[in-house]
Amino acid sequence: QFQLVESGGGLVQAGGSLRLSCAASGRAFSNVGMGWFRQALGKEREFVATISWSGMFTNYTDSVKGRFTISRDNAKNTLFLQMNSLKPEDTAVYICASTGGGRASTRIHDYRYWGQGTQVTVSS
Repeated sequence: QFQLVESGGGLVQAGGSLRLSCAASGRAFSNVGMGWFRQALGKEREFVATISWSGMFTNYTDSVKGRFTISRDNAKNTLFLQMNSLKPEDTAVYICASTGGGRASTRIHDYRYWGQGTQVTVSS
């Protein structure tokens, strides 16, 4: 079993920043690819960012490129998402997830373990 617990969400004004964290336990965090997804009210879950097991490869959805940065600290079993220049359309529950292998992936079906999510609300 692989447990993922997100934190760091909250209410922020447009243009502001937040840093999300995802604490992992239960298996070898350093061996697996990780990702962030988000789900806005009434909408489907969508990919945000992904990172390979080593941290050397990352990928982002177009709408967050240049504003969000995904990173990981394998020594601390923690995944991060630094979010800058936030917009009201970034409002959603942000969820971290782990793939079944070491590679990063943009595809939701490649992810086996999911956290419960943390709410991010951006006011205009």
